[in-house]
Amino acid sequence: MKDSIKVFAPATVANVACGFDVLGFAVENPGDEVVLTKKSTPGVKITTITGDEGRLTKDADKNTVGVAVSRFLNHLQSDAGIEITLHKKMPLGSGLGSSAASAVAGVFAVNQLLGMPLNQQELLPFAMEGERIACGSAHADNVAPSLLGGFVLIRSYDPLDVIKIPTPANLYSTIIHPQVEVQTKDAREILKKQIPLRDAVTQWGNVGGLIAGLMLSDYQLIGRSMKDVIVEPIRAILIPGFEDVKQAALSAGALGCGISGSGPSIFALSTSEEIAHKVGNEMQKVLNSINIGSEVYISKINNSGPQILD
Repeated sequence: MKDSIKVFAPATVANVACGFDVLGFAVENPGDEVVLTKKSTPGVKITTITGDEGRLTKDADKNTVGVAVSRFLNHLQSDAGIEITLHKKMPLGSGLGSSAASAVAGVFAVNQLLGMPLNQQELLPFAMEGERIACGSAHADNVAPSLLGGFVLIRSYDPLDVIKIPTPANLYSTIIHPQVEVQTKDAREILKKQIPLRDAVTQWGNVGGLIAGLMLSDYQLIGRSMKDVIVEPIRAILIPGFEDVKQAALSAGALGCGISGSGPSIFALSTSEEIAHKVGNEMQKVLNSINIGSEVYISKINNSGPQILD
């Protein structure tokens, strides 16, 4: 068995418009990388973190990747010693599942390093515990797609029931990350605790329509279903220029557009790489016009999840 391994885990788009807390998908870029190396003494140690501008702790009990790896080792009752180097390859607090990608990369890597005692699906609870450290709750709408790849539905948390949804071959994602900060905590606190029944019925219909559209490769149905009447109207106020960016994406040919996770990143889905690039350019023009810098990421849906790097 190897003594060291390097793993990439992808960023994710959670909620996917109508699927608040139950839907997510993985992209090909950006993502996080970890290097795990066996050490002679038991326990988990984070030696190096890059790309975080000094914002993340190296305390393995308080860092999402350290916690995920530790929980995995505890489950196996293993006294293995693991050193972790974490390379953050995407912006923190971006709404792209940054903490989830770190946790997934770590737990996928340690499972490989120890000879794969668990299958990929069995790694999910440990990655979720990393998420608990990062944001207070062990939600799966980022870690599940990052770990399993593709579009994922979290049908239930108790018991945990996660389903990977087939996706059309020519589905492309455009993500724009405006250089503004939205705290996940703030984005959750402003949400209504109760919603009108008519809005709930609309949302259920859209979630069902989106999943049916993905499974049937019905792009028009996907587009019609990417409407959020509950969360987006409230969270949009936290993202400068959101409505204009969304309209620019739709006018450029996107099937649909919405907030990625709790924001500030905004995502759109398109039927070709050419349209996806055009959508990104038009979205970026809107942000440029209000003097907000941004990064754009274009990719197909990532159906493979984490990967071992040479």
